[in-house]
Amino acid sequence: MSSKTMAMQLEITELGNPVLRREAEHVEDIGDPEIQDLIDDMILTAEAASGVGIAAPQVSKSLRIFIMAGTSSPRYPDAPKTETKVIINPEIVSVSEEVEKGFEGCLSIPGIRALVPRHKLVRTVYRDRDNNTVEETFSDFAARVFQHEYDHINGLVFLDRVESSVEIITEKEYMKLAAQHDSEKQE
Repeated sequence: MSSKTMAMQLEITELGNPVLRREAEHVEDIGDPEIQDLIDDMILTAEAASGVGIAAPQVSKSLRIFIMAGTSSPRYPDAPKTETKVIINPEIVSVSEEVEKGFEGCLSIPGIRALVPRHKLVRTVYRDRDNNTVEETFSDFAARVFQHEYDHINGLVFLDRVESSVEIITEKEYMKLAAQHDSEKQE
């Protein structure tokens, strides 16, 4: 049983901190109260930062845990609403041949977005916070988030996947593009 009563917002680790470039460690005891508290803290931290996901290395914990947040946010207004998922010790079983480029940002690299190629579909196996084995296939936006967070637990950031530096833009310019795209859709 956890001694902590409430989740706490954690500081987000930024690019340059070595924990983001290390392969994270396998979680041995998912039921450990410290692990369960960390999960609650990560969920709160992702929500507070308007993130669609967060990985343990982003809060300075080198563990194979990430959260896929289930709501759209100012940073990702078109994100589909889904159930928040806790992903522990994940593996990618297979991926689609079809790859699609899409803009990504990262809580650990504030102010930057880039076009990142990702597989449109990923088949995965992972443990949930209750230590159940889950086999799940993610597609489109959810597949992108899964791959982004999976990279984090393997010591990679989205900029490592960018094919050309020309495809890197500031958050401010991204928001202008998004607003322009929305107004064009309404016409």
